[in-house]
Amino acid sequence: MNQQALSAFLWSVADLLRGDYKQSDYGKVILPFTVLRRLDCVLAGTKPAVLAEHKAKTAQGLNPDPFLLRVAGQSFFNVSPLDLKTLMGDQDHIRENLFGYLGGFSAAVRDIFERFEFATQIERLAKANLLYQVTERFTQVDLHPDAVSNHQMGLVFEELIRKFAELSNETAGEHFTPREVIRLMVSLLFIEDDDILSKPGVVRTIYDPTAGTGGMLSIAGEYIDEHNPKARLTVFGQELNAESYAICKADMLIKGQDVSKIVFGNTLADDGHPAERFDYMLSNPPFGVEWKKVEKEVRREHETQGFNGRFGPGLPRVSDGSMLFLLHLISKMRPLVEGGSRFGIVLNGSPLFTGGAGSGESEIRRHVLENDLLEAIIGLPTDMFYNTGISTYVWIVSNKKPAHRKGKVQLIDATGFWQKMRKSLGAKRKELSDDHITEVTRLFGDFLEAEKDGRPISRIFKNTEFGYRTITVERPLRDEAGRVVLGQKGKQKGKKQPDSSLRDTENVQLTEDVEAYFKREVLPHVPDAWIDHDKTKVGYEIPFNRHFYVFQPPRSLEEIDAELKQVTDRITAMIKGLSA
Repeated sequence: MNQQALSAFLWSVADLLRGDYKQSDYGKVILPFTVLRRLDCVLAGTKPAVLAEHKAKTAQGLNPDPFLLRVAGQSFFNVSPLDLKTLMGDQDHIRENLFGYLGGFSAAVRDIFERFEFATQIERLAKANLLYQVTERFTQVDLHPDAVSNHQMGLVFEELIRKFAELSNETAGEHFTPREVIRLMVSLLFIEDDDILSKPGVVRTIYDPTAGTGGMLSIAGEYIDEHNPKARLTVFGQELNAESYAICKADMLIKGQDVSKIVFGNTLADDGHPAERFDYMLSNPPFGVEWKKVEKEVRREHETQGFNGRFGPGLPRVSDGSMLFLLHLISKMRPLVEGGSRFGIVLNGSPLFTGGAGSGESEIRRHVLENDLLEAIIGLPTDMFYNTGISTYVWIVSNKKPAHRKGKVQLIDATGFWQKMRKSLGAKRKELSDDHITEVTRLFGDFLEAEKDGRPISRIFKNTEFGYRTITVERPLRDEAGRVVLGQKGKQKGKKQPDSSLRDTENVQLTEDVEAYFKREVLPHVPDAWIDHDKTKVGYEIPFNRHFYVFQPPRSLEEIDAELKQVTDRITAMIKGLSA
């Protein structure tokens, strides 16, 4: 069954719920039942052997769990004699039997259904006399991995979540990232390590602090499997949304991952992996979402732990917490002596330039650039994400830059790399093709400046080119007679006093000498000015679009005049026609 047909079948369950459930609540039934059927199908082939092993080991007084996992061939099992199809044989006791079947799962699976609050929906369906019909509908579809691959299943979950989010006016994009954007990020993440990752038996870790339904972790795993089936990628994650967490955990269970490494909770307020450092990381934190709910915890960590904590460099304004995730990922990088790290994070335009010198945002950028952590920023087309049409950027950050990248940052303008989708999905109207992903990855891998159709698409800068000093320019305070006022006491005695109403600031690039700039740009206009060096601040910004701006000369006056004459002639002819 293809993905569209499967999504349509699962969506058809909504016909049974209509009237007893609001549209916005359909997902509370369909999502957990889809997960249950998937797990049910996965365990079907080993069910008799698991039951026999459970009986034997229990009779011997042994803990059966490790034996059951081996017999099941999975990282989970079910010891109930029931499954979804046998439940159909006793319509009168469907509620009790379904609870019994769920209770037979191993602890990790029971946690998944608790996150879904599935027990509440079972009771609600039973009272509405719908439980048997809904369960029966799900037994009609084969969700075994042989019939529906893990990749397909992930797409199905995302399609369902998107539909449910639209019905309840929620933002589906908070739960997942378009698959082709993840493929691009994964390609950028791994391209410089292809030699290492191709070695047999290599083991690496990957982490997503905003895991959603697990799409980023899954695609990273698929990439490694394709390039080196003998390599092993251990996944870690954390997710705040209960439904997304449950789906992610179920997906990882079926793929044989250790689901204890997928943690529920708010990453910023309570780091679920405090002692861990990772080889690779990926994240698409929510855009423009305020962090007021966790402000107390974040500020406490910033103030009490400083650079020993996650948020030492600075804090962004409360209205947008995405740069906190950038700092969080930096804190999770494996030290260079242990192999180092690389990560990719999706951010909107704000982290590139918001905040002047000395602000939290500028200090975060300063920390990233002065520690030579930023490898590249890739500008993506607009209308790429499900819940927003704004410009987005992929930052590639690493503490193990190859020698030719040291001290430099590559900017890639991929805003023109897209194809129109046959059908829009929410705000998403554009997508990256495989060729687009290959081309952007090649631009990154080549680390060269490049043009396309006469426009720059790849540029390379020194880190210092993004830095500047904000200097404070003072002018003297004068009394009513126009005389310069001098200080009378202490360190200011005999010194010219500044007039705060005439105070101004200038931004001077780090690559330029401040005194030379001041003599050239300021003194010719205000000869009595001076710089208060005590007030100088260093700032950093990355004016991405400015670096790719191509000047379009205005049209000639002759061309404009000719066009105006055409318009006026047409208007004159229309007036004559009306008066005739």
